[in-house]
Amino acid sequence: MVNMEIFSDPTIARHSLEAVIKLAERFKEKEGRIPIFMEVCGSHTMAFAKTGIKARLKDHIGLIAGPGCPVCVTDQKSIDAMIQLSEEPNRILCTFGDMMRVPGSKFTLMKAKTEGKDIRVVYSPLESVIIAQENPDKEVIFLGIGFETTIPILALAVREAERKELKNFTIWMTTKLVEPVLRVLLDSGEVKLDGFILPGHVSIVLGKQSYNFLAEEYEISGVITGFEPVQLLSSMYKLLELLLEKKVDIINDYTYVVKNEGNLVAQNFLKQYLEPYDEEWRGMSTIPNSGLVLKAKYAQFDAKKKFKVVIEEPRKTKCRCGEIIRGLITPEQCILFDKACSPTNPIGPCMVSTEGTCAAHYQYMREE
Repeated sequence: MVNMEIFSDPTIARHSLEAVIKLAERFKEKEGRIPIFMEVCGSHTMAFAKTGIKARLKDHIGLIAGPGCPVCVTDQKSIDAMIQLSEEPNRILCTFGDMMRVPGSKFTLMKAKTEGKDIRVVYSPLESVIIAQENPDKEVIFLGIGFETTIPILALAVREAERKELKNFTIWMTTKLVEPVLRVLLDSGEVKLDGFILPGHVSIVLGKQSYNFLAEEYEISGVITGFEPVQLLSSMYKLLELLLEKKVDIINDYTYVVKNEGNLVAQNFLKQYLEPYDEEWRGMSTIPNSGLVLKAKYAQFDAKKKFKVVIEEPRKTKCRCGEIIRGLITPEQCILFDKACSPTNPIGPCMVSTEGTCAAHYQYMREE
C-alpha cells in the first residue's frame, strides 16, 4: 500500500528540493554549466509550474517542456479539418474539452457550436458510441487525438461500435506516439539535453522497457515519475546522480503503477485495431510512423476515409507554439505571449490546453 500523502508532504518536499539543488551545484562546479532536462509530459509541465519547482530551480536546472501535450502537437491543418467536419448537416462531433477553444484558421469548434452546430464535449470516446446508438439518423464523429494513454480507448470504442453494428460512428484519427518524436528531437541536435523526465500516464501503457532505446542508442538517461512535488524532485535527483556518476540508465520511479512490460491488454488493443501511420506534427512537419490509424479491416469507422475534407493552407500567425514544443524557446520569448495571446484570447494551442506550456507559464510563472 503506497502512502500518497508522502509525495505531497511540504517538509519532505523542502528537504528534497535542497538535496536536488546541492547535486545540481556539484554538477555546475564540475561541468561549468547547469544541467538541462526535458519533461516530455504536458501534465508534468503543468505540475512543475504549479508547484513552483520550476521557478525555484531556474538558476540550478534548466527544465524544458517537450512535445507531450496532445492538443499542442496537433498540426494546424488537422485542426482546420476537424472544424470543417462540423459544417455539414446531420452530424454530431464529439471531442475532449480542450479542443473546443483551439483556434482554427477561421474560427474554433466553440464558435461553431454557438452558431448551432452539434458539437459535444465527452469524457470518453465510449460516450460517443452511445450517442451514435441514440442518434441513428446522424453521423457521429469522435475527434481522436492523443498519445498512447488514450489511443487504446479509441480502439475500445471501435470494438464497441462494431459489436453494436453501428453504421453512423467514425473516429477522425490524429494520434501521436512518444518514441518517434523523441528520436526526432535527439537526431535534430537542436537542444542539448542531459536527461528526460519521462511521462507517467503514457508509461502505464508502454512500460519501462519502451524507453531502453534512449540509453542504448542515444546514451541519455530518463526517469519515469509521477506528478506530486516529491516525485518530481526525486526524478531530478536520480538524473543528477546518474550524471555525476557518469552512468546512463532508464529508471522507473513510479513502480506502483508502471511495470517493465507495461499494460499488455492495452498494447494488444493497439496491435489488433491499429497500424503505424506518418503523422503531421505542429512545428515538426511529417514524422514517419509517428501515429496510428485504423487497419483496413475497420475502415468503416475511419472518418478520414468516409468524409472528404479539403483544407486550404492554414492562416499564418506569429504564434511560436511549434518552437515551444520542440524546446527551442520559452513562452516569454514569443512576441504574442501575455499580449495578443492569453487564456481569454488564445492564438495557439499551447495557451489553450490544460497541459500547454504557455498556459502553465501564464497561470503560474509570469511574476518570475
